[in-house]
Amino acid sequence: MAGKFQFTLQEYQEAAVKYRSELLMLPIIGIGETLKFMTGRPGIRYKERVGQLTGNAQFAPYNPQRKSDFNLGIVLRDLETFFGSVVAEFEPNSAISTLLGTGATKGDGQMTTPTARHVLALIAKSLSEHLNDAIWTGKRNPAGDTTADLFNGFDTITETEIAAGAIAAEEGNYMKFTDEITAANAVDIAKEILHSLDPRLRSQDLYLYCSQDFVDKYNEGYQLTHGGLPYNTQYAQGAVEGSNGKLKFCPLYNKAGSKFMHVSTKSNMLVGYDQMGDVENVMIKEFAPFILSYIATMFFGVQFESIDKRRLKTIEITV
Repeated sequence: MAGKFQFTLQEYQEAAVKYRSELLMLPIIGIGETLKFMTGRPGIRYKERVGQLTGNAQFAPYNPQRKSDFNLGIVLRDLETFFGSVVAEFEPNSAISTLLGTGATKGDGQMTTPTARHVLALIAKSLSEHLNDAIWTGKRNPAGDTTADLFNGFDTITETEIAAGAIAAEEGNYMKFTDEITAANAVDIAKEILHSLDPRLRSQDLYLYCSQDFVDKYNEGYQLTHGGLPYNTQYAQGAVEGSNGKLKFCPLYNKAGSKFMHVSTKSNMLVGYDQMGDVENVMIKEFAPFILSYIATMFFGVQFESIDKRRLKTIEITV
């Protein structure tokens, strides 16, 4: 039985070529728990300008002589994806044993005969965990050796914009709480965030990107203060009280320990990658007996489409 699952180097190499697009996409699919609250932008290699148009032209009572200056404004930001690589050594038989032991599934049925493709997919998807970890806290370091060094995460971008004065209380896109967040004040803090939003931001369907700890404290506090209300039929609250369900909680494990919470729309939180060009690649090499190397390259990066108060609110907290 063991011999049945012995694959040659050539079979791994052929699988890497044949399923290149699928293998490159698996790390992106693997961050789905975070990406489903954001907007993926495929086809981004290095940089693309994103942003919003502004202008003040408006309708008025008909007058063929009237002219107005539209004052077209374009606020652009760079969605930058960085070129990254990985060389992951693996021992094929151990990888196959892992697949068999986890009872991995393929399609609608249980996978009973793993192939070279399955082994490579296992490795490719495992890369996504580190991408997920770095979505907020990543800090670009060209000399680094980890995924956290590959690109600037949303929190890192936030710190840069705060230092530049582009995210600030005066701009209407920033507020800060210095008190420690507890079950006693979490509800009040969430409501203060809601009430501070620009009316044009508040009118949209929004997410409050935060840690699970904040949501837990909000739920505990809400139960203590609203437990007797007839409409309070469940412990876990999905949205901030008073937002008409528009400001939804988005607790993410990778937000644990972050000193920022963010309020924004899904469309404003951009995750860039390529997947369409010929620079990204997957290959298999054998540099040592019994050990194969999974070698892959890809582009990845994140950015706010806009930091205008009509699109984003940053909340700094004490952690």
